[in-house]
Amino acid sequence: MNKDILILIAAWVATIIMLILFIPKKKIREAQLIFLFKQSNTWLVGLLVVELRLIEYPVEFLKYATKTSFTFEYFIYPAICTVFNINYPVGKSNIRKFMHYFSFCTAMTVLEVLCVKYTNIIVYLHWTWYVTWITLFITFFISRKYYLWFFSYNKYTEGQSLIDKFMK
Repeated sequence: MNKDILILIAAWVATIIMLILFIPKKKIREAQLIFLFKQSNTWLVGLLVVELRLIEYPVEFLKYATKTSFTFEYFIYPAICTVFNINYPVGKSNIRKFMHYFSFCTAMTVLEVLCVKYTNIIVYLHWTWYVTWITLFITFFISRKYYLWFFSYNKYTEGQSLIDKFMK
């Protein structure tokens, strides 16, 4: 087994542990929504990026099924986005909220650049690290707005969804 496959396996294990540690049981329903919403977005964008030959994924578990990275597009990125939204600093300053975006986007971009530089997991063809950072920021923002809309945090008290309001 080569080092790239070991890195992918380690990424799966680390992501599962991250989900267990950072998603409270009382927020699993919200986490599932974010996860599925993000999967639908990354599926479309991931296919587009690969088909336009901007990025290539030479090493992957399901390389005959899809040209995108199943590991990143369908599991790791949706999971990280879930942790991002569930642990969002609600009620904090705008600087703190921006730093939440900044830290998640930067950490993911650094890990991706390390994969580009030292592995064959991902290859930038017509892509750069700052495009990754910008697209991460935009997609985190979209997922956050969808999360707020779906659970109607703008209309009801913080932490109480529209569904919870009718269930009482």
